[in-house]
Amino acid sequence: MRVAARWWIGVLSWLAYVVVILVVGEISGVPYTSIADNPSTIWRGADLFLVCGAVLLVVIASVLGWWRPALFEKSTSRHKWPIIAPALMAFSALLTLAVGVDWSRIDFAYFFPLLLLGIMVGFNEEFVTRGLLLVGLRASLREPWVWFITSALFGMMHAGNVLFGAPVGGTMQQVGLAFLGGTAFYIVRRVTGSLIWAMALHGLWDFATFATGHAPGVFVFGSFIGIAAEVLALVFVFFTFRSTADAIPPVPETASAAR
Repeated sequence: MRVAARWWIGVLSWLAYVVVILVVGEISGVPYTSIADNPSTIWRGADLFLVCGAVLLVVIASVLGWWRPALFEKSTSRHKWPIIAPALMAFSALLTLAVGVDWSRIDFAYFFPLLLLGIMVGFNEEFVTRGLLLVGLRASLREPWVWFITSALFGMMHAGNVLFGAPVGGTMQQVGLAFLGGTAFYIVRRVTGSLIWAMALHGLWDFATFATGHAPGVFVFGSFIGIAAEVLALVFVFFTFRSTADAIPPVPETASAAR
C-alpha cells in the first residue's frame, strides 16, 4: 500500500462516492421510481452516475495503492458453511430470472443497459464498502465492528434515494434489507477470500430485482427466498469473524530457538 490504512480514509472514500452518486444522479433528472422505465432512463438515471462513481473509485484505489487488500483477504473465515446464506441468495436470483421475469417484454435495447447497471452496482457498491471502507476500518477496529459498520453504511447509501423521489417508508425498508444483504456479501468475502465473488452476487441480485420489477413473470416468489437467506446471513455472520490463521497454533519458543 502506498498509503497506510486509516479508518478515516475509508470513511472519506465512502463519503466521496456517495456525494458523486447524489450529485450526478440529481443532474440526470430521472426520478428513482422511473429509473427502470426504459433504456434511456436506465442510462441517464443509473448507468451514468455508476460509471462516474467507478472512475472515482479506480482513482482512489490507485492513489492509495489499496487494490489488493480491497479485493482479497489475507486469511479466510475458519468456518466455510456460512456461505449457505449467500448461496441461497444466488439461487433466489437465478430462480427469479428463470421464471419470475417475462423476457418477451425485454429487448436488447433494454437488456444491455440493465446488464451494465447490474455489473456496475456490483463493482461499485462492493468496492467502496466491503473494499476501501473495510480496509480502512480494519486498521483500527476488530472484525465484528468492521462487519457492522460496512453493512450499516452500505444500507445508509440507499437512504439517498429519497432525494430522487423514492417514498420514505419504502426507502427505510430498503435500507434495512440492504444491511442484511450487505451482511451476506460480507460472508462471501470472508469465506471465499475474494471480493470479486461478492461483486458477482451483488450484481446478479440487482439485475434480477430490476428485471422482475420491469417485467414480472408468472412466478415472483424467488425474492422471498432471498430475503430469508439474508436473515440467515445475520445469524451466520458471527461464525465468520475468526480466520484460518487464528487456528494455527503458535510455534513454541524453544522450538523456534532450536532453529
